[in-house]
Parts: sequence; structure tokens; C-alpha cells
Amino acid sequence: MYLKTRHVHIAGITPSPNATWMKQICRNLTDSEDGFLKDASRLIVDRDTSFISMREFMKQNTDAKVVLLPPKSPNLNAYMERWFRSLRSECLNRMIFFGRKSLQTAVQEYVEHCHAERNHQGLGNELIEPNDNVGAVAGTIECLERLGGLLKYYHRRAA
Repeated sequence: MYLKTRHVHIAGITPSPNATWMKQICRNLTDSEDGFLKDASRLIVDRDTSFISMREFMKQNTDAKVVLLPPKSPNLNAYMERWFRSLRSECLNRMIFFGRKSLQTAVQEYVEHCHAERNHQGLGNELIEPNDNVGAVAGTIECLERLGGLLKYYHRRAA
């Protein structure tokens, strides 16, 4: 998550994040053309052992400073902790998944909902990625749904 914009990127989903998988995720995130972390100056990482290879890769291959959180300090990464809490309570706890693909689809839908359809108090109740019709004063109000009605968004259709 970029803290300034609250833009979230899901790097990958796996049941067992081993060192090889984490190194590939790091390569994808730091890709010079479209990597999410290509311009990052700092990367805040907790002390989970699955992130050891990620920390080493980032130190060796990027200019970004890797900041380790102190042990047992969830409040120091409050933005991500709150985002994951919202993901679990608004989406994941209300669904039954039949494999990685269904989980991946649900998480991606939630991320798109957060970016384009959900106001953020930390950003002055603005959207992260508003479309052209945001702020229209004329037109009918419609309800759009994601994940079978689990996530709803009300917007005004442009006249």
C-alpha cells in the first residue's frame, strides 16, 4: 500500500510462501517498467520469517530502504492492519472459497471496489481512482454490485 494515496496492490496469493516464491514476487514488484515498488523510497516490512528473502532481495537490488517493524507491534503498521481487517470483515468472512482462483477473484474485486467505488476518510472522503462521472449532480442514482451483491456502490448516472 502506498500510504499517501492508499493504493493497494496484491502481489500474489499462495498457501505456502517459500523463499523462491517471495523472490519472484520481489522481481515482479520491482520491475523497471510496471513494478508497484519501482519508485518506492521505503518499504515497511514486519518480521515474519517468510519476508526474509524479500528483505534481502530488496536490499541488494533496489535503492529502497527496508524498514523493519519492531516485534509484536501491530499498531506501527496500522494502515495495512486496518485494510486487512476491512477485507476480512466485508468480504472474506462472508464467503466460502473453493480453491485459490475463487479467493484471488474475491480479493481482486475487493481491491477494485476500494480503489474506484469506496470513499476513504483519510483522503478527505475522496475516491482513490474516481471515474469521469464522479460528482455529477444530474441523473438517476443507481446501485452497482460486486461479488453477487456483497459489495455495493451507489452512483449517479450522467444525464
